[in-house]
This record gives sequence, C-alpha cells and structure tokens, in this order.
Amino acid sequence: MIIAKVVGSIVSTTKAEKLRGKKLLIVQPLDMKSIEDDGKPLVAIDTVGSGEGEVVLVVSGSSARQTEITNGVPVDAAIIGVVDQIEIEGSLTFNKGGS
Repeated sequence: MIIAKVVGSIVSTTKAEKLRGKKLLIVQPLDMKSIEDDGKPLVAIDTVGSGEGEVVLVVSGSSARQTEITNGVPVDAAIIGVVDQIEIEGSLTFNKGGS
C-alpha cells in the first residue's frame, strides 16, 4: 500500500467493457514523512469517491482487484481510502485539515 496525491483524471471513451463507468484518476506517489513526490505518477481506479488534491491510499497488483468495484476488472492500481492524517513516530506528517 502506498500514499499518493490525486493530481488528475483520465477520460477514455474506448476501453475494455469492464472498465465502463469506472472513474480513472492519476495519482502521484508521496513520501510519508516529507509528503513530497516519490516516484512516477500512475493511473488508479477510484473506489471511494476521491477527488483532485486529496491524499489517498493506493493498492496495486492483485490487491487492486479485491474491492466490490474492481472484482474481475482488468486493473493494476486502486484507490481504497482517503487519508485524514499520517503520524510517524509521534510526529504528525500530514493532516487533511491543515493544522
């Protein structure tokens, strides 16, 4: 599981039938301590109604196909949660509310 920031979306009118009606978002992996970019952006199916600018939890590989929305869908990454805060070794490194 990684944390990432939603930075964009993908629109595809021609795609596999099982992807129809699925929301595809571009996510930028983040370092959990610095909340800075950490790696290349990737495309993930949104299973929780997240939006641009939110910090999210992303799973990949076979784990991405374990939700009700992605079961049997040809997907390699799925957004499975929106992050409210991250605390590492007693220090708050991210807080959705900004404080």
